[in-house]
Amino acid sequence: MTRADVERADDALPAGSPYNVWERQVVWWDVAFAAIIALTAVALPLDVRGRPLVVAYAALAAIVAAYAAWGGRAARSRDQRYARAYVAVLVVGTATAVAQGGVGTFLLFIAFTHVWMLLEPIRHALVACIVLGVAVTVALPASDGFDVAEVARVAPQMGVALVFAIGLGLWVSLTLRRADEHARLLAELRAAQAELAASNHAAGVAAERERMAREIHDTLAQGFTSVVTQAQAATAALDRGEQYVARERLLLVESTARDNLAEARALVAAFAPVPLQGSTLTEALRRLADRFAAETGTSVRLEAAGAEAGTHDAASDVVLLRAAQEALANVRRHADARAVVVRLDRDAGTVRLEVTDDGRGLPAAHADGIGLSGMRERVSAAGGSLDVGPGAAGGTRVEVRLPVAGAS
Repeated sequence: MTRADVERADDALPAGSPYNVWERQVVWWDVAFAAIIALTAVALPLDVRGRPLVVAYAALAAIVAAYAAWGGRAARSRDQRYARAYVAVLVVGTATAVAQGGVGTFLLFIAFTHVWMLLEPIRHALVACIVLGVAVTVALPASDGFDVAEVARVAPQMGVALVFAIGLGLWVSLTLRRADEHARLLAELRAAQAELAASNHAAGVAAERERMAREIHDTLAQGFTSVVTQAQAATAALDRGEQYVARERLLLVESTARDNLAEARALVAAFAPVPLQGSTLTEALRRLADRFAAETGTSVRLEAAGAEAGTHDAASDVVLLRAAQEALANVRRHADARAVVVRLDRDAGTVRLEVTDDGRGLPAAHADGIGLSGMRERVSAAGGSLDVGPGAAGGTRVEVRLPVAGAS
């Protein structure tokens, strides 16, 4: 395992991983190690003298050197090559120090701890603990001369210590690994939430673009079509010398252009459609019908029960107004009609808008264009239905039904 591999492994850990906290606080392991070594070094002369003391100090020096070279690095990088090298020196050094005097058992505080802290997987730490326990069990009687009977006396005590060290080590290791798994799951959950938020944002952006496209098609595009048509009519009237007719057409161009400008400003400001600002749906439909009749010369009759025929819901009224605009735009482009009837009524919790004309009717291979497709999406999003088909007396019939908000 190279250092680059270790760094990549570190980067792969989630931010909440206990191993990341461990790495940030590993300095406290250094402090604890130094404290135990210092305590053992101070206590050794109180128990041993002469050559055993020199050997014990040499064992301590070897442990300190191994920790400086490998142990501290393994604690920070979890590189198992360094960990195994350090633990090997630690086990031999601890057993050597214990063999010189009982005070050397102080080193077991760091020996068992470092075995569990550094070695992975768990079975390696378990084997190292057993080896350390056996080595210390054999080394303890050696300070007074090796005796099998003394080993038998010490073995139960070390057995208890070993069982406690293994149990505590297993519990801590499993707890850390479980916490690490929880941290990984939490990181994955957060990543999934971020991905879902990004997906929802993208879907929202796409939906808003589609909405704006429908708004532009239903308002500005139709208005510009009217401007072009009236401008052409004015040009034709001027060519014929009909100044009065040309003036009327130019006034319609100005009026339509002003309405389009107001619609554009409303779209930018994300306000309600201009025709509905400060007026009822019926009033907005009447203005729409009057303007259509003036621009095309087609007779338009509005049949409505009054303001109470609306939905009393601004969003639904917008859908109905846009549907009427699109239906009249289709009459202008395709129907070649002489008369149009716009009906608005309300019955049994439903408001109904119907636009019928006496034009040429739908072609045999009829397919929705962008206008009708946008109308269907609007109506469907509002919980309503759209029906497009032939009228009872010929021509085309467009019917929109929307539920009335709060109706029982």
